Amino acid sequence: MLAIEDLHVFYGGIHALKGVALQVKRGEIVALLGNNGAGKTTTLKCISGLVSHRRGRITLDGRVLSGAPPHEIVLRGIAHVPEGRRIFNRLTVRENLGMGAYLRSDAGVSADLDRVFALFPILRERLGQSAGTLSGGEQQMLAIGRALMASPRLLLLDEPSMGLSPVLVERIFETIAGINRQGTTILLVEQNAAMALAVAHRGYVLETGTIALSGTAAELAENPQVKRAYLGD
Repeated sequence: MLAIEDLHVFYGGIHALKGVALQVKRGEIVALLGNNGAGKTTTLKCISGLVSHRRGRITLDGRVLSGAPPHEIVLRGIAHVPEGRRIFNRLTVRENLGMGAYLRSDAGVSADLDRVFALFPILRERLGQSAGTLSGGEQQMLAIGRALMASPRLLLLDEPSMGLSPVLVERIFETIAGINRQGTTILLVEQNAAMALAVAHRGYVLETGTIALSGTAAELAENPQVKRAYLGD
C-alpha cells in the first residue's frame, strides 16, 4: 500500500534521513521505533507532505506521492495525527471534528462521526466544549477522531501515548487495534515500544536516520538489541 524508497531529508546541513526504506501493506499496523531524534516524526511528515525530501520516492498504491501538497495527500487517503495532538484549542470539539472532514462532501460524513463517537463516547458529551479545556487523554481522542473524519485508508499516528496515564495508554492502544480491525491501515510511531509491538504486525527500528532493524512484531520483541534499547531488558 505504502512504499518508501531511499528517502533522504536534510534540515540545512543536517542529514536527518539517510536512505530510509519501508513498506506498509494493506490492513497492517506497522510500528516505527527509535530514540528521540532518530527521524521517526520526519518520516511521517514526509509521507503527509509537510516536509520535502531531497532524494527518494514515496508511493501509495503504486502512485507517486512525492511532491504532492498535503491537502492532496489527504484526498488520496492518508490522515496524520501529529505528535502533541495539535488540536485547535479555541474551537469546540464539534468544530475540530468538522475540520477533519473539511475536504469531504460525500454522504458518509455523518456515519464517520457516529463511528468516532462509538470509539470515543466522551467526545459526544463534550461536543460544545472548547477543545483546549479537555484533559490530555480527551485531546488525544479528539486528535485521532479528527483524523478519522477524513475517512483515511492509511492513518499515521505520531506518539499517541505521550503524556498519558498508564490506564489511558492501554485504552488508546485498544482503540488503535479496534480502528485497524475496522479496516484502517496504520503506521505507528511510538516511544512505548512494548505497547507498540503488542498491537503491531510488523515493525522497523530507526537509528540516526537509517533503518537498523526490521521484522515481525514478535521477532522485534525478542531481539536482544531491541530488548536492551527499547524494552528495558
